[in-house]
Formats: sequence, structure tokens, C-alpha cells
Amino acid sequence: MGIDINTGNILLVGSILLFGSILAGKAGSRFGIPALLLFLGVGMLFGSDGLGIEFNSPAMAQFIGMMALSIILFSGGMDTSFSEIKPVLGQGIVLATVGVFITTLITGTFIWLIFRELLFVEALLLAAVMSSTDSASVFSILRSKRQGLKQRLRPMLELESGSNDPMAYMLTILLIQIIKTGDFNVWSSIWIFIMQMSIGAVAGFLMGHLAIRVINKIDIDNRSMYGILLVVFTFFIFSITDLIKGNGYLAVYIAGLVVGNHKIVFKRSMVTFFDGFAWLFQIVMFLTLGLLVNPNELLPVAGIGLLIGVFMIIFARPVAVFLCLAPFKGLTFKGRTYISWVGLRGAVPIIFATYPLLEGIPHARTMFNIVFFITIVSLLIQGTTVSWVAQLLGLATEEKTDAFGMDLPEKVKSALSEIDVQPVLLTGGDRLRDLVLPDNTLVVMIKRGENYFVPKGATKLDVGDKLLVISDNDEELQKEYKSLGIINPVGPGNN
Repeated sequence: MGIDINTGNILLVGSILLFGSILAGKAGSRFGIPALLLFLGVGMLFGSDGLGIEFNSPAMAQFIGMMALSIILFSGGMDTSFSEIKPVLGQGIVLATVGVFITTLITGTFIWLIFRELLFVEALLLAAVMSSTDSASVFSILRSKRQGLKQRLRPMLELESGSNDPMAYMLTILLIQIIKTGDFNVWSSIWIFIMQMSIGAVAGFLMGHLAIRVINKIDIDNRSMYGILLVVFTFFIFSITDLIKGNGYLAVYIAGLVVGNHKIVFKRSMVTFFDGFAWLFQIVMFLTLGLLVNPNELLPVAGIGLLIGVFMIIFARPVAVFLCLAPFKGLTFKGRTYISWVGLRGAVPIIFATYPLLEGIPHARTMFNIVFFITIVSLLIQGTTVSWVAQLLGLATEEKTDAFGMDLPEKVKSALSEIDVQPVLLTGGDRLRDLVLPDNTLVVMIKRGENYFVPKGATKLDVGDKLLVISDNDEELQKEYKSLGIINPVGPGNN
């Protein structure tokens, strides 16, 4: 007997689903299983073929997915340092645009050759739906595993996954229109693409700066409201950009990037709030998509889904990556191989697969089931091996973490930074007073092991200590770091 979700039981059912997802995520982390895959599994377990919750609304799933992606992309932008992505901006943009197009073309041709029930344009549509790497999957897996990577691979992967959804979305909508009308105008399509991307980029940049100005000037007594204000801005930026015919997904990512790389009041508390909010929406999104699918419909497409999924992993994605990165120097063969491997599929392809369903495209349900199956394959094969492959290729590094978790209000003009005590720092003496620091610069706290204490001038420093430094002259402090051979100090002022 099926369980219908209604106003009487939605809170009960929802709380049980969320609690089950959190427990599954906790258990899965011990075995290296991506939490997002387990969230999908919980949705399928409670769905119509499992415990009987009836949910069959692609439109509602699409709406929830749109909201969730807005939050996830904005949060991902906030957590991305522009100084880190600036050196890889060209590579990331090419992967996010040309890479998506090449992946669609190669995969679509393969699907058409092995699955002759589909017309070529329908095969391209199925490929376009799956052509982007999933931002939710990439952000959550890299960050939950605290995976440090050499060759600036992590910012490149996060930039690509955060900015390639608009290209996949455009291709999906364009191919749906071609199937419905039978008409295709190359120049008109190129013009629409350029306009949507341009409007999205400009809108995201301008409204990101507007959000900064409003947040810093509004002066709300209750500081808890600042996180809510940022959520309001996220939805406003997406919807207003979409209203003026721009790409809302690109706009929210760029707006998040702008906000995250400027000083705003209560920034640390807002980042923490937003991170939790993004996780909530990720859980809800994956649960919803898990409820939407009927697992018994996956078996008939398992064979074709496995063929397409493996083809994308071992051929289509690597070919697209190597072609796109061919003009760029500085990346080794191993680096390009790792980028090829982290082509994760997740919620975005499933959400995009609801568009053909709602538009009544032929074979839309089959396409949806294939995309869902391939997402499971991708998360199982690629998602569980992100760290292992990095270590296998010699690209893994230990990620530096913020040991103090402190922030300063916007009105305080001083800057905080955090450095590890290295042997080079102790060449002039091992006491705190022996450190040569610029004027108006103080070491305000030391972390040694798991202990924190306020130092004095006579405090003896040990290699491995972490120092929290505050300075009114951050530029001179950075110069001093460089003269001592300390590269990229971490902490609230520099992450």
C-alpha cells in the first residue's frame, strides 16, 4: 500500500527521511561511500518500490532541484578563492564550455550507434543532459574528504563544476526545441547562448556587489538575520537573471564568488550557516530524486546505462579534457588524467532529465532512467575513488586547515592570518621575540597539538606550532612571509 505525501504527514515523513539520510551519510563515510549516493539510496528505499511513499511529480522535483542548485552554486562560489582560480581561469572556462560540447557530441554519437531506437538529435539530447560534471558532487566529495591536490587541480575542478551547468542547460533546452519544432538555426542558437551567458555573468557580478553593499550597510540588530538575507539574495539573483533572459545558474555562482572574495560583516557565521543550508538542500534534492525514480524501471536500462556510463568515464570525458587542455602548459599528463577521472555525474543530470519529461519528448522516461542509472555508476566508480586515484597518481597533498576559526568584523581594518612554524622561522632564535615581524603586528595565539594559549615574548616556539597573527599592515606582513619562504599562509584573512 502506497503512502501519499500530504499536508498531514509531510513533516513526519520529511523528518524521517532526513534523519535516515544523516545516519546513512555517517555510516557511509566510514567506508568511503559518497554521502550523496546514500541520500539517493534512502530516497529509493522509501519510494514507491520500497516502503511505499508515492511521489511522481517531475515538476516539483525540478523546482526543488532549481532551488537547491542555486544555493549549492552560490555556496560553492563563496568557498572558492579568486586568487586560487585566477591562474586556471582559462582552463576552467574552456572545460566548462567547449568540454561540455565535445562530451555531448562524442557521447551522443556513441548512444546513437548502440541505441538505434533514438534519433540522432534525441541521442544528443540524452548526452547533453549528462554532459556537465555535477557541482554538488564535486564540491561535497572534495571538501568532505579534505582532499588537497597538486598543480592547482582542486580550484580548476571546482571552477569547472561550478560553471559548466549553464552550458549543459543551454544544450538541453536547445535540443528539446529542435525535437519539438524540427527547426534549427545555428546563428540564432549561438546568439541566444552568448546573450544568456553574458547577461548571467554581468548580472551575477553586479548583484554580487549589490549584496555586499546591502549586507555591510543595512545594520540589522539580530545578526542571525544576515544569513537569511544572503539566502534571499541568492534566490533573487537567480530569478531576476532568469527573468531578463540570462543564465541564472551562472549568475548565482559568480555572485557567490564575488561575495566570498570580499569582506562582509559576520562573514564566518554566514559561511557556516550557508554551508549547513547547502547540505540541507543537497539532502532534500537527492532524496526527492530518489523518490521520483522507480527502481524496477532501472533494470531494463541497466545494460545500456552501464555501456554509456563506462564509455563516458574511459573515453568521452578523457578525450574532451585532453583536447580542451592541449593549448595550456603547466599541467602534467597525470594532472590531465586526474581531471578526466573526476567527471562526476550527480543531481544536475537527473534534474536536467526532468525537462524532456515535462516537455513530452519521445523516450523521455527511458532517458530519465538511463541518466539515473549512470549517475549511480559514476558515484560508485568515480566518487569512491577520488582520493585513491589522487594518491595513485602522486597528486594528493595534505590540505591546510584553519586551526583557529576566528574572524574580524568588517569595521576592524586589521587582518588575521595563520602560519605553521617551520625550521626557517627559527633560524634567528626559537623565542617569540626573535621573530622579525612588521610594525603593528602581533602573534595573538598559538596552537600546539590540541592546546591553545596566548604567548609572551619569552615563549619558546616549536616546529609544527600554528601561530595566529593579527596585523594592521597586511601587505608588509605578506612580504615578510615571502622573504621567510612561507608561501600561501592560511587562515581567516587568507583563505
